[in-house]
Amino acid sequence: MQIAQNSVVAFHYTLTNDEGEVLDSSEGREPLTYLHGAGNIIPGLEKELEGHAAGEKLNVSVSPEEGYGELQEQLMQEVPRDAFQGVESIEPGMQFQAQTQGGPLMVTVKKVEGDTVVVDGNHPLAGQKLNFDVEIAEVREASAEEVEHGHVHGEGGVEH
Repeated sequence: MQIAQNSVVAFHYTLTNDEGEVLDSSEGREPLTYLHGAGNIIPGLEKELEGHAAGEKLNVSVSPEEGYGELQEQLMQEVPRDAFQGVESIEPGMQFQAQTQGGPLMVTVKKVEGDTVVVDGNHPLAGQKLNFDVEIAEVREASAEEVEHGHVHGEGGVEH
């Protein structure tokens, strides 16, 4: 069976940046399982997997636009240190959930300068080309319930 709309796909992957640094991998874990066409993985990878079958190996490069988006400068902000009430030490790399007009947003501390903290609301992989080495482990037809719910159930998926 080939990967198409409403198929359940399980695959192993290694994600690297352009410098060859491994950013994430399924090595030593179960394969990542998702419902194809439901927006469960980044668009560029989903598009490249379409039409392939179990047992195939692919090398896929995904542009920022088809991955986690371009960096948005407006999501970088300086905030006063006292906005982090109850946090004794703030270090670059720490993540916090900020309340914004658009709802909750995860932000990463980029730097701390005296009483000012620079935070970034972009996804940590925004602006980066993503390189995936993929091995497709399984492709099957999704159940009606999986299609209705928009995600995989059972092994590798959601249990309700």
